[in-house]
Amino acid sequence: MIRIGILGDIGSGKSYVAKQFGYPVFNADREVSKLYKKNKKIYVKLNKKLPEYISKFPIDKKNIAEAILSNQNNLKKIINIVHKEIQKKLKLFITKNKKRKIVILDIPLLLENKIYNNKDILIFVDSKKKDIEKRLTKRRNFNRKLFNKFKKIQLSKKYKKKKSNYIIKNNFSKKSVKVDIIRILNKIL
Repeated sequence: MIRIGILGDIGSGKSYVAKQFGYPVFNADREVSKLYKKNKKIYVKLNKKLPEYISKFPIDKKNIAEAILSNQNNLKKIINIVHKEIQKKLKLFITKNKKRKIVILDIPLLLENKIYNNKDILIFVDSKKKDIEKRLTKRRNFNRKLFNKFKKIQLSKKYKKKKSNYIIKNNFSKKSVKVDIIRILNKIL
């Protein structure tokens, strides 16, 4: 099985690019949302660590945002609890798809949390800053302060590009992304 990890800045179109490959995608953001909505154990653990913010189930992402914005240590507490569960979900995903030729890992902190292995093929989604800004401000619950907090815990764009095997230029047109994906798949298959 070939594992392809998708890297890029927040709002660069990682999830969109991941879907365009046409292979099973592990989307960590979607899995985290499911945990907040459906996993009572995660709620209990977060409630124990952050009772002033996490007080009802299902967990509201606004409460998570408030906790993170109020104190940098709260982000670490949330990551410690949620990260373990996401790793379990990733293992299940890999097991379920072990007969597939390729799987795509759409995990925002793939490098930062050392979730990748050395055999993974890393692809950086490169987008212009102004395009990212435009897209992010259109998001329903976009919060600039929260965005800046997450930006601080991410490795630099330059570092991620250097670690990547390939770069996909995402100008948010389906055609250019598809051309790059076909080129990359032809090289790795």
